[in-house]
Parts: sequence; structure tokens; C-alpha cells
Amino acid sequence: MDRVTRGMVAGAAGTTALNVVTYLDMAVRGRPASSTPEQSVEKLADAAGVDLGEGDTAENRKAGLGPMLGFGTGLGAGIVYGLIAGSRRIPRPVGTVLLTGLAMLGSSAPMTALGLTDPRQWSASDWAMDAVPHLAYGAVAAGVYNALH
Repeated sequence: MDRVTRGMVAGAAGTTALNVVTYLDMAVRGRPASSTPEQSVEKLADAAGVDLGEGDTAENRKAGLGPMLGFGTGLGAGIVYGLIAGSRRIPRPVGTVLLTGLAMLGSSAPMTALGLTDPRQWSASDWAMDAVPHLAYGAVAAGVYNALH
């Protein structure tokens, strides 16, 4: 299996872990889902001149496309990791940190560029809420990448 495919598989596994941790957090704390993925879709569609439709149709498209951004980020971070790792076997703790950082950067940087969030304004609690699911992503993705090596 080549490094891009390993990275993609690892990214998919990591994305699953991130989603599980996120949904567990929502269930335990009774908090709603983040609206930033849908807001990102709306901003990107506006910038690209893409009409999402009206009313419920537009809302349903944003609800469907928002999570797709997360899947793209998770797969993309895994692929980038695969390209960085190459044929080397990176120690799992190092891989976990690297993949966690790639996933956090891949999700926060576009939303920051779109003006939807500003990590400089986040509280410690905000950072923890963002870091924990991404750490789950990094740990699982690093483990899967190494297992496929």
C-alpha cells in the first residue's frame, strides 16, 4: 500500500474517532452541534457564486455539505501526513502530535480566513473542546498509519 493510500485510510479512521468523541461530548454535555461547518459552506458558496437554493433546500444542503468539509480535512491531513512520513515509521507519539496539529490547522485556518472564528479569542475551555477530539483523531490516525506500514 502506498503512503498516500495509507494516509487516506488513517485519516478516515481518525475522522471516525474525532466524530465519536465529538458526538459523545454533545450527548454528555447536552450541547448543540457547531454551526461553523454550515457557515463555512455558505461563505464558500457565496464566494464561488454557487446558489444553494432557498429556505429549507439551502439549509439542508448546508447541513449535508458542512460535515463533508470535516471529512475532507481528515482525509487531507492523513494524506499530508503520508507524504511527510514517506517510508519512515514515525513514532506514534510524534505522529499523534503531528496529525493532531494538521487536523486542527486544517479545520481552524479556513474558518479563521472566512472570518467565522478567531482562535486568538478562544478561552482555555474553547481550546480544550477543540483539542480533545483532534487529539483522538491524531492518536487513531497515527496508530492506523503505523499498523498499515
